[in-house]
Amino acid sequence: MYRRTLRREVACTGIGLHSGRPVRLRLRPAPAEHGIRFARTDVGVEIPASLAHIGAQDHATNVLTFDYAREPVVSADLVLCAPVVEREARALRIPLQAHYAHLLVHGALHAQGWEHERVRDAKRMEAREAALLLALGFAAPYAR
Repeated sequence: MYRRTLRREVACTGIGLHSGRPVRLRLRPAPAEHGIRFARTDVGVEIPASLAHIGAQDHATNVLTFDYAREPVVSADLVLCAPVVEREARALRIPLQAHYAHLLVHGALHAQGWEHERVRDAKRMEAREAALLLALGFAAPYAR
């Protein structure tokens, strides 16, 4: 398997989802076999990416949840892949905003410990997602 890295640093800015404050993201090239690491430069913490968060996937996914703490409050990063989310929304023929809402709810539930590997857990999580999305004014995602 060939592993690649970035040719040069890439940077972007935005607004923090929870804080509402300006945030910066920099992606830097890594040495061979270094792996992905998330560095919180504001607090001096480095967090290695873990396959435990990603699962056995060999393709781009729509949302990743990196949960750091559940007590006393949930602390997590949700990473959404815009091209995948857009492609899925088109394929499902649903509004893009509704699909983003669903994936944010899905990722937030993962941050709280919800899982869907077993059928029983998946049914519980899907029901919770549907209830939350209905409360937010969106259609239940699994009723299609």
